[in-house]
Amino acid sequence: MAPSTLSLLIFSTLIFLQKAHSNKTTCHNPCSRNKLEVRFPFGFDNNRCSYPGFNLSCNDLQNQMILNLPNTGNFTVLNINYRSQTVTIKDPQNCLPQKFMNSSFDLSESPFIPERHDRFFTFLNCSSNSTTDVSELRHIKCLSNENFTVVAMLTIMYESSAYRRVPSCTELQTRVAVPFLWNRRSDSVTRIKWNVPYCLSCEEDGGTCGFKGDTGMAIECRDRRGNGPLPRSAKYGIILGAGIPGLLCIVGIGSYLFGRLKEYIGGNQPTTEFSTSIPPGPSVLITGLDAPTIESYPKTQLGDSGRLPKPNDNTCPICLSEYQPKDTLRTIPDCSHYFHANCVDEWLKMNATCPLCRNSPDGSSVMTPSSPLSTSSSSTSTSLP
Repeated sequence: MAPSTLSLLIFSTLIFLQKAHSNKTTCHNPCSRNKLEVRFPFGFDNNRCSYPGFNLSCNDLQNQMILNLPNTGNFTVLNINYRSQTVTIKDPQNCLPQKFMNSSFDLSESPFIPERHDRFFTFLNCSSNSTTDVSELRHIKCLSNENFTVVAMLTIMYESSAYRRVPSCTELQTRVAVPFLWNRRSDSVTRIKWNVPYCLSCEEDGGTCGFKGDTGMAIECRDRRGNGPLPRSAKYGIILGAGIPGLLCIVGIGSYLFGRLKEYIGGNQPTTEFSTSIPPGPSVLITGLDAPTIESYPKTQLGDSGRLPKPNDNTCPICLSEYQPKDTLRTIPDCSHYFHANCVDEWLKMNATCPLCRNSPDGSSVMTPSSPLSTSSSSTSTSLP
């Protein structure tokens, strides 16, 4: 089996196991065309996948997920962030300020709380063109029309001397609690969060929260990285990743040993062969340099500034370490390549060439003819057992 085919097989198996494991922690989503991920604590039909107060429903016509907040009404779910434990919701009537003014945005009977503490606003009814120059006013489009404009201002600012009197405006309502920052939200979208069940640490460790067992309200963290037992899919991956290559290695070693054994047995059989032996010519053996020759090569010591002879070459090609102040460098004549003195000295003791360009300095290499191991004339021989 080719290595690429084996790798593809292992990868596909791991993906399959991971999907099979993920399906155990992901709730069924009846909104088939809505791609929003729904898992604990959210769910449908009050099953064991959802925590009390986190039950969702589906608007089949618009394919929207709906979250019901007691005393407040239904809201469209736009996003769920499990790592920050926040959910972004939208008012179907597109007018959250109306709920704030009527004190109907009440989360007390739900497991959710505002993302931040309430801020108090004063709502004003102004003429349509009297508020364009007041930057601190928040225009509320859903409560305005062509004849008048409804605006809101932080109560603490409105009650100050500078903003007490806004031209052509009358007070509608003061000290209205608003649980989010309007400069980051529209008139219809807000974000709320939950503290119970608490799954932040589990999510940060890559795990998934869920009920512990089939009964009770206790929760547990599954598949957390670093702590606890490995998930089953990870165990399968380790077994496949280590077992299959190990098995192939054993098979390869066995094949190699079998081939060598076969050659050994075949080599002991009586054979007759004719060969013509040609004596090898003299070869040249290049040895290293002697100590006086090496010491004759110039040395350079870097100063405290670390300025290098060639600023673009600041790394020793032998040890691959950067040159530092006070380092001693040695330069090879002719090619002018330089290295750490200790590094190149050891090299030149065994080699008479530059480690970088492989050129031999003029007159520095020791070349001696080596004698052949055996010399024979052309002959015909017979191999006997």
